[in-house]
Amino acid sequence: MAREVHTLLASVPLFQGLEAHDIEMLAGLAVRKSYRKGELVFSEGDPGDGFYIVAEGKAKIYKTSPEGKEQILHIFGPGEPIGEVAVFAGMPFPANATILAKSALLFFPREAFTRLIAKEPGLAMKLLAVLSKRLKQFTVQIENLSLKEVPGRIAGHLLFLSREQNNREEVELTISKGQLASLLGTIPETLSRIQSRMTSEGLISVSGRRITLLDYEGLEELAENGKL
Repeated sequence: MAREVHTLLASVPLFQGLEAHDIEMLAGLAVRKSYRKGELVFSEGDPGDGFYIVAEGKAKIYKTSPEGKEQILHIFGPGEPIGEVAVFAGMPFPANATILAKSALLFFPREAFTRLIAKEPGLAMKLLAVLSKRLKQFTVQIENLSLKEVPGRIAGHLLFLSREQNNREEVELTISKGQLASLLGTIPETLSRIQSRMTSEGLISVSGRRITLLDYEGLEELAENGKL
């Protein structure tokens, strides 16, 4: 188990480039926690007493309106940190985190980790890089939700998956239609209707969770102007 934790941490972008002894110290801080599908990791407003790294499975970060409407902010998989912003800002968690599939997370207590950062300035710089990337992702998401129409958001997400999965011809959705709709700020019915229009326009073809990108340049244009 210790070797598995060490191997995982060495592959995490946040920790890449650290010396072996630093990884060993990090592994010594990690507490492995197992979760069932649907289990809550933390709620908005809970004390930021530590952060998590996904070892197996996936989790969603989301906000809930007073009316109960859910807006997914991010979905994170293996190797990605969760809750690090609140921890290092010394503030409560600003959103909720729930498990989407049977998962294992590594928990890093805030006090122990901040002591380690004080000894390892390189780790602090890597953390800043990760936080900057997260900020950029939030900026793009806010722009998409506020300025682009739903077709443009869908096209943009497919292009994002294409880059992430390194495949310009086909992508695989890793979340349900309802979760994808929430992530894109729409409802499943609208998502299905627009996917059908994109199919009839020859942009994509859909087979379950696999989507073939028939017209990559057309998707880029749709992501830019947002209208079919």
